Amino acid sequence: MSIPLGRAWDIFERATAGLAREAAPGTSFFPAGGLRRFAPIVSRIVALARTADPAAVRRAADTAAIDRHPVRVEAHLPDRFGAALIRATGTAAHVARLDQLAGGTIDNLAGATEDEVYAALRLPCIPPEIRSGNLELQRAAEGTLPRLVTRADIRGDLHLHTHYSDGRDDVETVVRSAGTLGYEYIAITDHSPASAASRVHSETTLLRQMEEIDELQTHYPRVKILKGIETDILPDGSLDLPDTLLERLDLVLASLHDAAGQSPEKLLSRYAAAAAHPLVNVLTHPSNQLVGRRGGYPLDYDRLFELAADTRTMLEIDGAPSHLDLDGDLARRAAAAGVTLTIDSDCHHAALMGRYMLFGVGTARRGWIEPSSVANTRPLDELVGTLRAKRN
Repeated sequence: MSIPLGRAWDIFERATAGLAREAAPGTSFFPAGGLRRFAPIVSRIVALARTADPAAVRRAADTAAIDRHPVRVEAHLPDRFGAALIRATGTAAHVARLDQLAGGTIDNLAGATEDEVYAALRLPCIPPEIRSGNLELQRAAEGTLPRLVTRADIRGDLHLHTHYSDGRDDVETVVRSAGTLGYEYIAITDHSPASAASRVHSETTLLRQMEEIDELQTHYPRVKILKGIETDILPDGSLDLPDTLLERLDLVLASLHDAAGQSPEKLLSRYAAAAAHPLVNVLTHPSNQLVGRRGGYPLDYDRLFELAADTRTMLEIDGAPSHLDLDGDLARRAAAAGVTLTIDSDCHHAALMGRYMLFGVGTARRGWIEPSSVANTRPLDELVGTLRAKRN
């Protein structure tokens, strides 16, 4: 069974909402397995209940309307919940190594939290997203685990769509949602003319949107609204809007949506041309994978990371559940090459901005990404300085 992360998260939330109505007061439900590790594809959906009455949860799991969904429900008393959550989260290799350190099984270690169980093994709590059973245990034993980026580190979202292209909501609705999420800034980045999206900007509508942003900014002073665009990288490596228009924007994203039947070498040359463009700030969802439907481009990614670092072009970690890109190892290699990253929602529906950013942060954490590698963890003045540095 293979369930994309976004779909699996929806199923988990619906299932546990139903269970919570039947469970004892004070019962809490937690995701486990690949869902908690933010794997792009989840093999099974696991919900763990921390409860004073496990039997009540089991009865609810038998009668609640989750029979259409492949959800496994476990219920545990609070004093043993830590080991149960570690085991259910996995991976199998990580848990097997912990069992070895425990001299048999971690299930014999009392602990209400994961922190207590890891402490009993003389380890710091290892973030779920990097529990692979490999390097993380060595780094934990050495005391050299990084502080991974968290949702609280994110100050704004630099990839958002409105009804000017294929988004559902108007610009003001997106700005209001950003304020609710506590963001200091956002960028409105609708699709450019060459995109295959259902609606796209023309030069006229982009200018109209820029005027609207200026007007809205006077009404929403607490959220800086950056003017941007998601341009398409054309088959010859050029962009689909003129520089005279792009230079009036605060932020330019460039996307390679269409492979145009080209070889990996040609696709990389298109990225190279976009990265060399002085107005391009970010290359978005670089592998252009579609989770569960299409793998990413077979590029020389280390060469792409070198090009991005040399040109001071940022690369995106895209939290839209259809992309989740760059994921895991690619994100880690990009950061190691000195590339500055952004974590964005690529959201087309304002109500989902927070969820998609959560997915983006989880995807970044799978790549061991630290806040210092992420541009939109920075205050507005530092971010603007980063954006302007390449133009200068």
